[in-house]
Amino acid sequence: MTTTLNKTDSIFRTALGADFDRLHPELQRRFGFGSADGVACVGEGVMEEIWRGSTFTVPFLRLGAARNILFPETGRNVPFVIENYAYLDDFGRDTVTFVRTFELGNGLRRRFDATMVHSARRGCVVDYLGTHQHVAVDLDLSVDSRGGLLIRSGEQRLREGLLDLRVPRALLAHAEVREWYDEQAAEFRIEVRVSSRWAGPLFGYRGRFTARYWDTAAARVPATVRPYREELRD
Repeated sequence: MTTTLNKTDSIFRTALGADFDRLHPELQRRFGFGSADGVACVGEGVMEEIWRGSTFTVPFLRLGAARNILFPETGRNVPFVIENYAYLDDFGRDTVTFVRTFELGNGLRRRFDATMVHSARRGCVVDYLGTHQHVAVDLDLSVDSRGGLLIRSGEQRLREGLLDLRVPRALLAHAEVREWYDEQAAEFRIEVRVSSRWAGPLFGYRGRFTARYWDTAAARVPATVRPYREELRD
């Protein structure tokens, strides 16, 4: 389906500034739309490997699975879908969903939910993790030599009811995401690694996918990709 992009600046163009134009054209298309464009990007592919750290990390990963953040299962050649919809949230912020669904076999399905906004106050993209946006993470974005997007996590905050707590540096879970376009295979590639000082490697995956673009002007963003609760505090 043909779509018209960039009626407005996306949150990624805002964060990257002039460096956005250094992204591979396919990544510019994938990360270059906002709520006014009426566009969604849905990717389908295979995670060649999903891994986790030592058994010590399993309780932590199980806790994350309760709110669609992390999960303890591993696998190879796992089918997955990633859904990126842009919309205005209930606070009027331009928001992009990053909802990843993994089909792990034997009827087991896991999700990794995130919604992202650009915070002018913090001067970066803020990633709200999980079904209730109770974890807010500052993201540092950059463009690598092949035109890929590199995302590194920074300060993290817990926001649950009256709780408003900055996660101590020693307890941070550091995430690094690399996404690039493989011209020879005509597909996107992705690698994710989550680790911490106290537990070492926690969780990660690597895989590939192709993307389709949909005109959403005549349809609402599916409720299934939006969080149950939206958090104003960034």
